[in-house]
Amino acid sequence: MSSTRPDRRRRARVAGTTAALAVALLATVVPAEAAPAPTAPGAVAPASPGLDRKALGKALDAVHAAGMYGVNTEVRDGNQEWQGAAGLADVGTGRPMRPQLQHRMGSVTKAFTSVAVLQQVAKGRIDLDAPIGRYLPDTVPGERGRAITVRMLLNHTSGIADYIPGAFPSLVQGSTKSLDDNRFRHFRPAELARLGVEAEPTGKPGEKWSYSNTNYIIAGMLIQKVTGEDAEAYITRNVIQKAGLRNTYFPRSPYISGPHPKMYESFYGLIDPPRDYSVYDMSWGGTAGALVSTTGDLDDFYRELLRGGLLPAAQLREMQTTVPVLGEDGEVAMNYGLGVAAVDLPCGRFWGHDGAVFGAGTSVLSSPDGKRQMATAYNLMKYQKVGKDGKVEPSPIDAAFNGFYLQALCGKDAGERTGKPAAPAVPLPRTQDLAPPMAPRP
Repeated sequence: MSSTRPDRRRRARVAGTTAALAVALLATVVPAEAAPAPTAPGAVAPASPGLDRKALGKALDAVHAAGMYGVNTEVRDGNQEWQGAAGLADVGTGRPMRPQLQHRMGSVTKAFTSVAVLQQVAKGRIDLDAPIGRYLPDTVPGERGRAITVRMLLNHTSGIADYIPGAFPSLVQGSTKSLDDNRFRHFRPAELARLGVEAEPTGKPGEKWSYSNTNYIIAGMLIQKVTGEDAEAYITRNVIQKAGLRNTYFPRSPYISGPHPKMYESFYGLIDPPRDYSVYDMSWGGTAGALVSTTGDLDDFYRELLRGGLLPAAQLREMQTTVPVLGEDGEVAMNYGLGVAAVDLPCGRFWGHDGAVFGAGTSVLSSPDGKRQMATAYNLMKYQKVGKDGKVEPSPIDAAFNGFYLQALCGKDAGERTGKPAAPAVPLPRTQDLAPPMAPRP
């Protein structure tokens, strides 16, 4: 039986989790001293060790054994590729997970939207350092519209708050009722933008990095403004089709059109047992997080992007110009560009993003030359628990994922090549579409 009314004590702990927890989730899920040291920023990965298919399969099975319902992946090393799957696509029927199922990709969408904006920058129709108020004066009015630049939207330094608390108000009270209330609700981009712009700012324009889906809804509105075309249609033709992707699309209904797993949401134990949200109107994500894709398509996209197939060299450099993202203790957890993140692992720097929508998670990372790649999709979200201190407690699933990512990207001999012992976990930061429930501000 689903639980939507947790006991008072647990509700208080979850509702007491603050917005700062979104940044905490960017940090490694293991203590820093337990993780292998990353290479210097910008370092190029050493010669690839190839794909150890047996080790990859074992590492992926460990993710399922740790508690993840189902997971599928595609790992590449040049022309070599390995597709794997573990666990269940449907826990009710026992249908197994398999590779290349369609999946909601959440904020991986942001890279596609950023590419579309940068294409317009290349054509001279958008100036990255121009105020957004020049283009959308009614969306971001007044002094903020004059101070916030297009670049600040794309690298999340605008200070504009996320619209999630406004669109899903029950989350502020530690209830998931809004998730079900909004299952078939259609949000307009202007409505989402207004919710974020009118909320209390997270900082002054350009002051600091603060993840906000509102930035990328406004970016979609900007695309429509300068092209005169619906943003999702523009992205489909000029990014998705240009990259040659065949299973990537913005859904036109709450339903996924191709074979897909069910997608289960726990919301830190508030939904018990976890509930399937694979049927959902994704207008709440829009150009910030609505895409459906497959792991193979995502590897194709990043390879095409990083090898210069989607943007001129000047705009690709802008996309990879980063700002630091600070973890809970003030350390640099990762570096964020324009819709892509740079993560430094023991074997070098990788570019990518992750996504987290109701029931569906995705992680994508690629070496700078697009040779070594990993795209992974999984179907149980917010499986962690919230401790008495109001903070999310790491799960064995997190450690298992990190072990798989290390194997997928660095190979079994990562320790030998870096001169340090290969640990079963790596410092892989994660962005989040949805922070845990947020306490009302005083």
